[in-house]
Amino acid sequence: MSQVSFIDNAKVKLAGFGWPRIIIALFLVVLFILAPFVKVSIAASFSDIFNRFGMNALLVLAMVPMIQSGCGLNFGLSLGVIAGLLGSTIAMQLGLTGWAGMFGAIIISIPFAIVLGWLYSLLLNRVKGEEMTIAMYVGFAAVMFMSIMWLVLPYTSENMVWGYAGQGLRTTITLDGYWSKQLSNFLAIRIGTFVFPTGMILFCALCCFIMWIFLRTKTGTALTAVGSNPDFARAGGIDINRMRAISVIVSTIFGAVGILVYQQSFGFIQLYQAPLYMAFPAVAAVLIGGASINKASITNVVVGTILFQGILTMTPSVINSILQTDMSEVIRIVLSNGMILYALTRKGKVTR
Repeated sequence: MSQVSFIDNAKVKLAGFGWPRIIIALFLVVLFILAPFVKVSIAASFSDIFNRFGMNALLVLAMVPMIQSGCGLNFGLSLGVIAGLLGSTIAMQLGLTGWAGMFGAIIISIPFAIVLGWLYSLLLNRVKGEEMTIAMYVGFAAVMFMSIMWLVLPYTSENMVWGYAGQGLRTTITLDGYWSKQLSNFLAIRIGTFVFPTGMILFCALCCFIMWIFLRTKTGTALTAVGSNPDFARAGGIDINRMRAISVIVSTIFGAVGILVYQQSFGFIQLYQAPLYMAFPAVAAVLIGGASINKASITNVVVGTILFQGILTMTPSVINSILQTDMSEVIRIVLSNGMILYALTRKGKVTR
C-alpha cells in the first residue's frame, strides 16, 4: 500500500514539474553524455552554459512583473533594451570605464527605462486583453525609430561614431577599455578550460533576490492580486491601472539592466536592428521554466534559462561534430522558434 502511495506521489510530483521540461532536461543530459564521444569539451560546454545563463537571466527575469500583473508576456522588452543601450552609449560618451562605467551605465539607463516604461504602460492600459500583440509591434516600432536616432543623436566619441563621417553610431561598438567582462571576470573561477563567471552570477542572484522581495511587498502583493483576480482587486480598493503601470516600469528597468549585463559579457554594444527579436528567447525561457501567461516565479526564470540556454549551447555543438558541418545557426533558429512555439501553446499552471 505504501509502495503504491509512493508511486502515486512520484507521478504527481513529476506531472507538477511538467513532462515537457523533464523531456528537455533528459535531452540535455543525453547531449552531455554524447559530447565526449564526438570530441566536444564538457568543461567548455559548462562554461558556455553558465556564461549564457548569466547573460540572459535578467532579460528573462524582466518578464515576471508583467506576467504577475496580468499584462501578459513582455514582447515589448525591446524598450528596456533601448533604455540600456542609451545608458551604455552615454556612459561611453562621458568616458566612464571599469566599475564606474558599468554602474554608471545602469544609473543612466534607469531614468530612460522609467519614462519608456510609463509611456508603454499608458498604451497597454488602453488595450487590455490584447497586450501581447500590441507589445510586439511597440517593440518593433521602437527599434526602427531608434535605428534613425542612432544616426542623428549628437555622439562624438571616436570609439563609437563612424570614422568616415564623424557622426552616427557604428552598428557594433567594442567595450574593450571600458567595462568589457567587468562582472564576468570579477572573482571568476578558472579550472583548465572551465570558467565560472562568479561576479555575473552573483549580480543575477542579487537581482533575483530584489525581485523576490519586491513581489512580497505591499505593492508586489497588490500587483499579483490584480493579475490573479482584477475584480477582487478592484473591490479591495486597488488601482488596477496603477499596479499594471508599476509592473511595466519594473519590467522595463530590469530589461535595461539585463542588456547591460549581456553587453559586458559579450564585449560589444549592438545597435540598430540587433534588439529586434531579443524578447523572443526571454519569453520562451520563462515559459519553458514553467510559467504560464498569468503566473510566474523566480524558479521559473532560473529553470527556464538553464534549460533553454543549455539546449541552445549543446545541440549545435554535438550535432555539428556528428555531421562534420557547420549548421549551428540553423539549428539554433529551429530550436529557439520550436521552443517558443511550444511555450506559447502551453496552458498549464505555474510551477513554483
